[in-house]
Amino acid sequence: MQVDFYQLTRDPAEQVIPAIAQKILDDGGRLLVVSAEDVQLDRLSSALWAAKAESFIAHEKAGSGSEALQPVLLSTDAIATNGARMIALADGQWREQALQFDRAFYLFPPDKTDNARAAWRALADKQGVERRYWKQDGGKWRQGP
Repeated sequence: MQVDFYQLTRDPAEQVIPAIAQKILDDGGRLLVVSAEDVQLDRLSSALWAAKAESFIAHEKAGSGSEALQPVLLSTDAIATNGARMIALADGQWREQALQFDRAFYLFPPDKTDNARAAWRALADKQGVERRYWKQDGGKWRQGP
């Protein structure tokens, strides 16, 4: 299982997640996006609608009744009722349920750096977990030490 830590120093999660979602969809996968903040889920929904000029990234918020059909599901809970094997934690809060997925994208803004450091240390001792750290360098993502 792989956990990718994304330190958001330039762009908010709402600008990063559509690119992650599109890559997963292009590879035939599904994504669960989790945030405890309903306002952030609404912003993420808007970002997914506007992600591409020629179309949108199909998605829905949990509770719609059509969760199983959605390639991208937005939720306050880390439960993949859409069958996703990838999870994006958009609000800077680590959730142990993410370890049940094949890959986790843990996005954190500067004010959640302490949370990310704690999660990084806790995952160091987990068997079968590979950690990667990504930081924004201008307009690109670079893997850090």
